[in-house]
Amino acid sequence: MEISSICICGGGSLGTVIAGVLSSKGIKVNLLTNHPASWSRRISVTDPCGKIYAGALGGVSAEASDLVPDADMVLLCLPGFLIKDELLRIKPFLKPGAFVGSVFSSTGFFFEALRIFGSDTPLWGFQRVPYIARVRDYGHSAALLGYKDSYNIAVENADAATAGQLRRFVEEYFERPTCLLGNYLEASITNSNPLLHTSRIYTIFKDWTPTATFPRCPYFYEEWTDEASDLLIRMDRELFDLIGVLPVNPGFIKPILEYYESSDACSLTSKIRSIESFKRILSPMTETDGGFTPDFTSRYFVEDFGYGLKYIYELAKKHSVVTSVIDTVYRWGRSVLESR
Repeated sequence: MEISSICICGGGSLGTVIAGVLSSKGIKVNLLTNHPASWSRRISVTDPCGKIYAGALGGVSAEASDLVPDADMVLLCLPGFLIKDELLRIKPFLKPGAFVGSVFSSTGFFFEALRIFGSDTPLWGFQRVPYIARVRDYGHSAALLGYKDSYNIAVENADAATAGQLRRFVEEYFERPTCLLGNYLEASITNSNPLLHTSRIYTIFKDWTPTATFPRCPYFYEEWTDEASDLLIRMDRELFDLIGVLPVNPGFIKPILEYYESSDACSLTSKIRSIESFKRILSPMTETDGGFTPDFTSRYFVEDFGYGLKYIYELAKKHSVVTSVIDTVYRWGRSVLESR
């Protein structure tokens, strides 16, 4: 397996950062985006220490037929609600043996990809996003705000040797130790965004009514509350009840308290508030004449309820696992989305 050409789908924060990092290392990177005219062929990415990754894109287009046939790998850097349509868009143009992957697997990538491609196409995905990223100048530059210590990836529809080669590719080009998970469920089920974001969203907005406003927009993480931590811990416990009945290897994800090196709700709140790369991120709100109201178009609502927590909720129902706290949060989120 040789990967010398990658087509990235999506020009948001992660797509820009990954394009800059990989192109700076000699990989040919093409970008499939709906806004090709906004892109420079040269992009730069700056990390927290001031290191600059600068590279040149091979091609930029809105047409999959222009870029996908050349790709050894297609990597989706897209929100969950765009994944299904993007997979259908690229399918006719994939060359045999080309890998299709996702920068984040817990918003339905494997569930949709296995439905669309069956066993014919090798698939892979990160369990958690490899970077914390923000666009600086769209189509030109981005900030890499934080690295992960290591990566977990899942590979499907590939033999052990090919999966091992892909693991080594990720480890080399993303510059972090990389572990191969046992199967796609271990990448698709996570207690990161689908639980982390929804627990905070629920505690901020559960009592909101359409006539109410907030006097200010709080920071999402810096003003994290013990109430959100307590809810997150309880949702996490139910998630692990579900994991206990699934065909997965024990330990593929850490319980939320262990992951954040905390012992209870209070210490978890302190930990989340202290994470540097989380700072200055505002809650999903829209300013109005009378104050602030929820922004139901935000990915915190659309993606994390509709394409994250949804799959955990459905798996729990499929396997008859009681998840009363998750059910309450998910059904609330679904109800506010359906009412828009």
